[in-house]
Amino acid sequence: MPDTAQHHDVLIVGGGNAGTSLAARLLCDGAPDVAVIESRQVHRYRPLLSYVGGGEASMSSLSRPADSVVPDGCTTLRDEVVSVDPASRSVLTGSGRRFTCTTLVVCPGLDEDWDATPGLGEAYDAGWAGSTFDDDTAARVWPALRGLRSGRVVFTVPPEPAPCGATALKPLFMACDHWRRAEVLEDVEVHLVLPGAAPLGLDGPDARIEEALASYDVRVHRGAAVARLDGRSVTLATPAGEEVVEDVAFAHVVPHYRAPRWVVEAGLAGAHPVGLVDVDPQTMRHRRFPDVWSLGDVADLRTRPSGGALRKQVAVLAPNILAARLDRPLEHYDGYTVMPITTARHRLMLVEVDRDGRPRPTVPFIDLSRPRAVTWWVDRYALPQVYWRRILRGRV
Repeated sequence: MPDTAQHHDVLIVGGGNAGTSLAARLLCDGAPDVAVIESRQVHRYRPLLSYVGGGEASMSSLSRPADSVVPDGCTTLRDEVVSVDPASRSVLTGSGRRFTCTTLVVCPGLDEDWDATPGLGEAYDAGWAGSTFDDDTAARVWPALRGLRSGRVVFTVPPEPAPCGATALKPLFMACDHWRRAEVLEDVEVHLVLPGAAPLGLDGPDARIEEALASYDVRVHRGAAVARLDGRSVTLATPAGEEVVEDVAFAHVVPHYRAPRWVVEAGLAGAHPVGLVDVDPQTMRHRRFPDVWSLGDVADLRTRPSGGALRKQVAVLAPNILAARLDRPLEHYDGYTVMPITTARHRLMLVEVDRDGRPRPTVPFIDLSRPRAVTWWVDRYALPQVYWRRILRGRV
């Protein structure tokens, strides 16, 4: 039987921020044939989901038809990847189509691992749990928190890797600020579950976050994780043993994440426990398959995933793909990432570091890690416009 595979020069698996902005950048740099495989019909600017959970944005404000953000000259393949053969750079989709390529880029994002937290899916379905990380429940978070006048609330920061996990603090602080202004904060018992001993593991920013947590009288469970949810109870696994938070009014519990199963089945993963793509964290080139590259949440880049990190990754990966074909030296990504965290409804701190935790501020003459109203405005209003008009068009 003749081979009916469709061939492309560069084939990108994943049409989110990473895949779309990389495709645009490659086309701007002169790549002749770029295709993106993406099954979703809606493209979302995901950083605004946390503002949906704080009553500062709507789902419609962060969503656009996926076809409307496709870069000019890019081939869009609306399908779902089910398997990959990295040796032959071949991709099989759910509809039975097969695609081959000269260069393969893997950036499908991460999948929620519902099995890692027993009872979480059932609690989401019952309506007493949800999170701003989940498209289906983000819109229920603010109505649940806004109307609360007393009771217990649980918030979690997910363990890494997670799509900008530190932003799980945003709905907590925005809700606490709302309850304080409504003069009911003293009647709301707020719990925060941290996977580590400190919110970020960064001395300066952590001091400011800890100060904010103390000002809202948040009960912090350190080095802990949600073991299970049952009824209205949240059981925590802590260093001292299990602890149960009962009669929970609402639980903002973020699911754990893992790489798509086909990443592991294809032999693309390394030793990372959740199956991240095994790449050189500086060049983003696969360690065993030289024509395979990866970026974004699914790549083992030894840094916290974030949208700001993607911007830097695209700026390195696009020229690296072209340089590799000419046997030229490759550029290096230093692991830059950014964590925007609100400490009140209209105040935000911007934490920018490299993969070793060293500060990497984009505006060095202002301490943006200090909570400011102007930083909040930029995060809420300016950056979404930059995203739609410039980042997705390969201009940043």
